Amino acid sequence: MATDYDAPRKNEEELNEDSIEELKTRRTDKQSASVDEDEAEAADSYELPGADLSGEELLVRVLPAQADEFTCASCFLVRHRSQIAREKNGLLYCKECEG
Repeated sequence: MATDYDAPRKNEEELNEDSIEELKTRRTDKQSASVDEDEAEAADSYELPGADLSGEELLVRVLPAQADEFTCASCFLVRHRSQIAREKNGLLYCKECEG
């Protein structure tokens, strides 16, 4: 439980004034097991794996690798040539995969 250290603190007299019954009612008021959520609405917002996306159009323009870029043979990410760590058998590897 989070503690607000800036909140004013009760002194000994105020703490003793709280009765056991009052403290019990406060504890039961705070604990509510009911959740107001419509399951159908919650299910509509999730994308399931394997969902039919044939009707969706992608509006992303894909560019080929530029002259100053390479594709890492390990992670398959396109990176700038300054990220080349090593070349083995004609394949380039980035610094992250070699590190």
